Amino acid sequence: MSTAQRSGSSIPRLGVEEEFLVVDAERGEVTPQAATVVDRARAELGGRVGGEITELQIETRTEPCRTVAELHAQLVGARGALQAAAGRDGLRVVATGSPVLGPAVPPPITQGPRQDRGNATYRGLHDDLAICAVHVHVEQPDRDRAVLVGNHLRPHLPVLLALTANSPYWRERDTGYASWRSLTWQRWPVAGPPPFLTSARQYDAHIDLLLDAGAMVDSGTIFWDLRLSARHPTLEVRVADMPITAAESAGFAALVRALAMVAATAVERGDEGPRTDPDLMRLAYWRAARDGMCGHGVEVGTGRLLPAGVLAAQLVELARPALEETGDGPRVQRWLAGLAVDGDGAARQRAAAATRGQLTDVVAALVAATAADGPGGQDSTLA
Repeated sequence: MSTAQRSGSSIPRLGVEEEFLVVDAERGEVTPQAATVVDRARAELGGRVGGEITELQIETRTEPCRTVAELHAQLVGARGALQAAAGRDGLRVVATGSPVLGPAVPPPITQGPRQDRGNATYRGLHDDLAICAVHVHVEQPDRDRAVLVGNHLRPHLPVLLALTANSPYWRERDTGYASWRSLTWQRWPVAGPPPFLTSARQYDAHIDLLLDAGAMVDSGTIFWDLRLSARHPTLEVRVADMPITAAESAGFAALVRALAMVAATAVERGDEGPRTDPDLMRLAYWRAARDGMCGHGVEVGTGRLLPAGVLAAQLVELARPALEETGDGPRVQRWLAGLAVDGDGAARQRAAAATRGQLTDVVAALVAATAADGPGGQDSTLA
């Protein structure tokens, strides 16, 4: 079925997982009190909130949504509930890809047999796990289709990373990168872009290979930036840093779904997707992590160095037919216009630090912006 033939009810549903860090309200430092906030927030969010692998992190989840407006409303509500729950104990939550202040290395790992197996498997890699991302799930009719749609999305991962770059600080210093989180993540043997695969059977065989090699604790610890969900009938895009605002997460999710819809149309024509050059992918990832939206990026198909804004515009143009179908084009354009004016998350964090040269100002600005989106979906910036 072509894009033009789809009915509104067949537009794929989508969902989002957002990860946050818990900080002390006075000092702005990360603090291992995520469980306290989760326990309080469950009164309002129920199963949509939970802990993560470290005691510094919290994850919230939306229900499957047909519209991005519904998705955005759930994101705003969850962020507000988290901030209210944290405030009762002198805490706050912040939406950032990496800690700005406090003893985050090594982070306190939550307790349990699965975590113990992870510590034994990954060892010192767990020292850098205090990082946060946003994950977008796009509904798929079957796993074979999801694998092929993923092939089409692979070349777009560096641009999607640049659009969401929001982790410039690590160990209380500016790394010089827009997305330090993504570089930290690349060191894992089961992270980064997935290989080119042509069926669910081949996908599963590759997972079995990684398990047999001892590179995974279980099938749930495949950390590729693009993967089949182990629990839902979705394709999950995991490449992005955690955006500062709910409006940005919603705009990102809208773009990802549109790209997946365009990819599905190509798959229906028999196109299994492009076989990208691994060296160019690695180069494009590195440049996206360094520059974010404030510099240049590598066009994966050609190797050309282009302004990040040009690469983003190309991606939106590719997604345009699906954005018109879903009605999400204006939302995505507002998001990109905000990035053009205020910069990506990393640029806004640095702008907050520049006024007085104090990282506490960065945390204060992140606290204020994390739950600042109102019902109208207007973005709140740090600058």
